[in-house]
Amino acid sequence: MKLIRTEDAVGHVLCHDITQIIKGVTKDAVFRKGHVVREEDIPVLLSVGKEHLYVWEKDENMLHENEAAEILFKICAGENMHGSDVKEGKIELIADVDGLLKIDHEHLLAVNSLGEMMIASRHGNFAVRKGDKLAGTRIIPLIIEKEKMERAVEAAGENPIFEVKPFRQKKVGIVTTGSEVFKGRIKDTFGPVIKDKVAEFPTEVIGQIYVDDDKAHITEAIMKQIENGADLVICTGGMSVDPDDCTPGAIMNTGARIITYGAPVLPGAMMLVSYYEKEGKTIPILGLPGCVMYAKRTIFDLVLPRIMADDEITKEDIAALGEGGLCLNCDICTFPNCGFGK
Repeated sequence: MKLIRTEDAVGHVLCHDITQIIKGVTKDAVFRKGHVVREEDIPVLLSVGKEHLYVWEKDENMLHENEAAEILFKICAGENMHGSDVKEGKIELIADVDGLLKIDHEHLLAVNSLGEMMIASRHGNFAVRKGDKLAGTRIIPLIIEKEKMERAVEAAGENPIFEVKPFRQKKVGIVTTGSEVFKGRIKDTFGPVIKDKVAEFPTEVIGQIYVDDDKAHITEAIMKQIENGADLVICTGGMSVDPDDCTPGAIMNTGARIITYGAPVLPGAMMLVSYYEKEGKTIPILGLPGCVMYAKRTIFDLVLPRIMADDEITKEDIAALGEGGLCLNCDICTFPNCGFGK
């Protein structure tokens, strides 16, 4: 850094904060470290007693933190997001739509492993809403070598690290199994829970079919919902290993591709995820365990955002939920701002 007259500082980068003190009013930085001095800043700097300033000496092989932040933003920003104005060397990514946040974990780690730069984000595979903050980027020092930022671009790969997949409008068909409900012995309390959950997304519940504990009848009800135009079929009841619980077998009998029956998540171990193919269209069929009816948060809350964004779920995705898959049933639920599913 070098010392120069304030009047000669236009275009130079400040090496430290410039504090303004007005008794009884403020004591704060009027200009932050890293600020590029403009012509209109000169009178302000002089008014706070700065006749001379320490500034960085320009070097064609170095980048200012604001310039570096722009590079980090470009390698991060995918579809359906925008960047904030650069401030104090930081740019934040903001969601433009309601959707599912997807993160390229491998390339995020590669960039953050380079040192002297950082990308901090919220967790991927969770729902975000328009206007939500997704991530923040900046370098650690005030200036950085151009060569190091070129390495960051290379480490990030060809595609953006972040993407927001918009939620899609879906018609939902519900199939509720259980002789006790079908025969009117008890009132259905599962259906209202499902309707409340899907109402958080762009959905239309096109119907709810009640069936007894007969595998053929359950399969028939699922197929009827698909014929009626369902983009998503949710089956409730009959998901355990009891002799009368036939829903998993009924879903298999539709010809659906079974991703998993069972998951390393509590509540939600007996979850079934499958996909039915019809005329080039992929229709998820879910078998929900009974815990979804009474537990505030379950595996259904982890899977549903991905289903709504047409983000196909794999067996490996479900297996990976084991770490973080234990809900602690807190007295005051703060999901998704907690460790469940992360």
